[in-house]
Amino acid sequence: MEGGSSSKFKRVCVFCGSHPGRREVFSVAATELGDEMVNRKIDLVYGGGSVGLMGMISQRVFDGGCYVLGVIPKALVPLEISGETVGEVRIVSDMHERKAEMAREADAFIALPGIFRIASKLLDFLHENCINGVGGYGTMEEVLEMITWSQLGIHKKPVGFLNVDGYYNNLLALFDNGVEEGFINPGARHIVLSASNAVDLLTKMEQYTPAHDHVAPHESWQTEQLGNYPSNEHDSN
Repeated sequence: MEGGSSSKFKRVCVFCGSHPGRREVFSVAATELGDEMVNRKIDLVYGGGSVGLMGMISQRVFDGGCYVLGVIPKALVPLEISGETVGEVRIVSDMHERKAEMAREADAFIALPGIFRIASKLLDFLHENCINGVGGYGTMEEVLEMITWSQLGIHKKPVGFLNVDGYYNNLLALFDNGVEEGFINPGARHIVLSASNAVDLLTKMEQYTPAHDHVAPHESWQTEQLGNYPSNEHDSN
């Protein structure tokens, strides 16, 4: 890590796939993100797997001398861990505990390709959340939950998409359409940051200042009433 520059983030959570994808560009992006995290002396929090993009970025960050924390549900251990793991691996009981633990440990969140499991009830939730004043972000897994928590005021941490070769163009266009159609507040749209490469994305995230109105004040969220939701310990203000 000699010669690297320090970041405002101590740890970044990276959501990514347990498969490498069909094109080499995704593997290259994962290793480049790992290299840039090492350059900025940023530790990694991730899903705990040793295969696919998860395995690539965790190995890169670990080999670069940074701390690696993997969080994985017990049921996924046989599917996502193959051979030796790197760094610390925490085995948790379920997906909710996994996401909450990752959110608690990280100062920011990045999505590499391969993370989404789109629920069949997405459109129903978009309308329901709009009616309830929560906005248009719905039921997509992992990073969209972090976006929703930001919108609600539970945390103030930046969320970024590494838009490798336009992988997330359609999703970002969906968000823009949500604003145009009145389901996503324009201020909440700015929660989502994106860039095509790791250097630009991390720079944007380090410069991020929350500017949207929270559904409820940040201070009003009592973590003891929310179970394993993220604490304020690592919030980046």
